[in-house]
Amino acid sequence: MRADQRLFLTDEQLRTGIELLFFAYRDFIGDPDRILADRGYGRAHHRAIHFIRHRPGLTVAELIELLGVTKQSLNRVLRQLIEDGLVEQAVGETDRRQRRLHLTGSGRDLEAQLSETQRERLRRAYLDAGPEAVAGFREVLHRMMNEGARRLLTTATER
Repeated sequence: MRADQRLFLTDEQLRTGIELLFFAYRDFIGDPDRILADRGYGRAHHRAIHFIRHRPGLTVAELIELLGVTKQSLNRVLRQLIEDGLVEQAVGETDRRQRRLHLTGSGRDLEAQLSETQRERLRRAYLDAGPEAVAGFREVLHRMMNEGARRLLTTATER
């Protein structure tokens, strides 16, 4: 019997899985949302800060691709982060048209504050669930991503 034949899930079981994802995401993003709201920022700011922190020097074009947003919407977010002294941009060394993004010290401090609650929540869940559950969870998340996102993730982790 093939693995896909053994794993038959009813619509009700799938609905429960969807709800678990909704509630887990709500709680995972809740603390950062409150911190961001105090500054007048939203989740787009959070995503930009996260990727700029963990991929220093990425270009605006690369960030647009990672986030899957339009240049116009990202420019609004970046302009605010730059004006508030959290992000700085430098001209590319080989291509002067490129804008390479980096967090300032204040930006790194904010990113650490935002991600600490998330790391702690994930750390507790991983420890409670155990290594096999962690591996399975990561596999499921990976398989839920579209091919383009998997490619971007793989490319980014190879850096």
